[in-house]
Amino acid sequence: MHAPRIVLRRVAGHHSLRCFLLRTLSLSPDELLTTTRAVRRRLDFSRPVEREVIEECIAIAHQAPSASNRQNWHFIVVTDSSKRAALASLYRKGAEIYMSLPAANDSERFDDLAKSTTQARVRASAMYLVEHLHEVPVHIIPCIEGRTDGLPTVAQAAQWCSIVPAAWSFMLAARARGLGTTFTSFHLFFEQDAAKLLGIPFEAVMQTALIPAAYTNGVRFKRGPREPLGKIVHWDHW
Repeated sequence: MHAPRIVLRRVAGHHSLRCFLLRTLSLSPDELLTTTRAVRRRLDFSRPVEREVIEECIAIAHQAPSASNRQNWHFIVVTDSSKRAALASLYRKGAEIYMSLPAANDSERFDDLAKSTTQARVRASAMYLVEHLHEVPVHIIPCIEGRTDGLPTVAQAAQWCSIVPAAWSFMLAARARGLGTTFTSFHLFFEQDAAKLLGIPFEAVMQTALIPAAYTNGVRFKRGPREPLGKIVHWDHW
C-alpha cells in the first residue's frame, strides 16, 4: 500500500487572521475505513493537537445518524493536564479490575498460535496506554442523554446506535487528519467519579467511552488480521 499523501486545505468558516490550513491524508474511503486502527504505542505525546482540528472532527461526527434524529449526544473534550491525570488514575484502577476478570484472560486463549500472539500484543499495547494515558494531549468522552440502566434491549440499542456511529465518525475524521485514537472504556468502572470531575449530570447523561487522541508517529497503518468472512456471514439463517 502506498504511503498516504498530505493534502493541505483551508478550513471553512474561519475568517480571522488566524485562519490556517489543516493537513489531511490522501486516503480513499476504503483505505480510511480499513486503516483506522486502535492506536496506542504510536501516539505522539509531545505534539499539541490544535483545538480547531478537534472541533472539525466533532463537526463531522455531528453529521452521524441518530435514533429518531434526536441528536442527543455530547462530546467532553479534556485537555487540562490535571483533569487528564485524574481520568488516567480512574482508567488505571478500572484496568486493574478488568484484568482480574476471567474475560480478560479468556481473550488470549486460542488454539491458533498466531491469534494468541496477536492478542498478547494487543494486551501489551493496552497496558502501555494504561501507563501513559495522562500524557495523551486530548481525551474525548462521547456522552448520550439518557441512561440505559435497566432498559430493554430495544431501548438500549436506540441509545448505542446513536452515539457509537458518531464516535466512530470522530475517529475516522481524526485518522484523516493524522491523529490516532482508540475506543476505550476502563474509566467507566468509575463513571460517577468521572462525572463529578467533569461536571457531567450523571443521572441524565451517560458516558460511553474515553477516546484518547494525538498525532501519530508516522501516518501509515495497515489492515488488521481478521477471520474469513465465511465464519461471520450468515445468509438467510444462522
